[in-house]
Amino acid sequence: MRRICLALPTNRACPEAIAGLYDEAAYAAREFGVEVHMVVLDSSAPPVRARHRATVDGLPPTPNVVVSLLDEDAQRAFLTEAIAISGLADGDRLLDLMLPRGVSYGAVTNRIFLIAAALGCESVHRRDSDSRYQSLGGEPMFPIHHEAGALGRVAGDLADSVSESTLDRDQAGRTVAIAGASFVGELSVDISEIEQLDPEVYREVVSLWAPSDWTEEQKRELVDESFRGAGTEPFVSDHATLGLVDPMRIDMCNIAFHRGAYERVPVLPALDTIGSDYFLMHAVHSAGLPGVLHNRHIVNYYTPERRTDEGFAAYQLRFAKFFLSMLYLNDIYERMDEAGSSLLDEGGRLRSETIAAMARDSTLLDTSENRWRLDVIGRGYRKLGGRYARFTETLTERGDGLLEQARTDIEEFAMLVEAWQPLVEASRKAAGALRVQHGDRGSTSWN
Repeated sequence: MRRICLALPTNRACPEAIAGLYDEAAYAAREFGVEVHMVVLDSSAPPVRARHRATVDGLPPTPNVVVSLLDEDAQRAFLTEAIAISGLADGDRLLDLMLPRGVSYGAVTNRIFLIAAALGCESVHRRDSDSRYQSLGGEPMFPIHHEAGALGRVAGDLADSVSESTLDRDQAGRTVAIAGASFVGELSVDISEIEQLDPEVYREVVSLWAPSDWTEEQKRELVDESFRGAGTEPFVSDHATLGLVDPMRIDMCNIAFHRGAYERVPVLPALDTIGSDYFLMHAVHSAGLPGVLHNRHIVNYYTPERRTDEGFAAYQLRFAKFFLSMLYLNDIYERMDEAGSSLLDEGGRLRSETIAAMARDSTLLDTSENRWRLDVIGRGYRKLGGRYARFTETLTERGDGLLEQARTDIEEFAMLVEAWQPLVEASRKAAGALRVQHGDRGSTSWN
């Protein structure tokens, strides 16, 4: 029986999201005849983890659904074993990249990929703790409805089972590598207050993630569609398009990858940087690997801690670091687009060594563009006043360090890409350590 991994990373209380994820797992097992490994990676505080454990332990048994809740100790034990088996040099540094002390959207996604490989899963389906499903007629609209039956199939064979196809002839024989949709509701990035306070500052700041050589019109178009997802229109009926999936049309809270993609290339494990987990969707698109874009958008909402002073400062730092990462990522994305299908080997798989070289080359870029980005943020935030103005003190004090960290993040990413395939293979051999941790920590497993 084919196995798939339905994963939820969290560092906050989300028992409702865990229960909803279980309903989606049960749906997939029932409708697609697959064994679903539902994995919750829990980095929350002990009292919150206890609530999550109680939620998992209270779930009713369902055929072909296996539930695992892994805290960071369990994750670290698995990673330590996998890194040791791989024989890779600088194991301590690799472990820090995989499980850093701090928030890393990319690192937790990479852990999901390795755990899925260890569990023998064919695909990874990722959701987030600050989102929920839309419904129609009282029934939740699970995204896995479009994901589970498409990933791993020859793209041309799906043409009759989707609403429309934009496949080129050259793409029809390739494996479907990605399936996803976006979100409805609040902006994916918590910056709507900036737009309310000063639309011009909002435009200037958001446009910072565009390549510097874009025209003003291109930047305006980017700002208009950035972080807005699919808007606010509720789900009415299914629509799925087979073809190349535009990264601007999907979100990491609502995405699935075939193993042929995530076992070849990881995502950026940068600390305190929003958007660091989006790299793989760009690589898939640039290489011409087909996918399914559907419209079962997830509902996005904000959790209360973002609105506290401490949460605000932490989030704004992640937002600023996102812009600094774009100096390098825009260069890599442009080079991947130019490379096109040459990013694929004879077996139609991503060439990790090519992507690693692109990342390493980008670290030689002049950082003056990033100094300009910090200046634009600082000027705009001082104009906004209040806690935005206070946040500029952080940018002033840490400016040089942030510039260096943005470059180091890409250097470390290149190193991880080079190490990735040995890590994936070692993870399969470390599966026993993962199962031991399941048992030791009382994870619930039903077959």
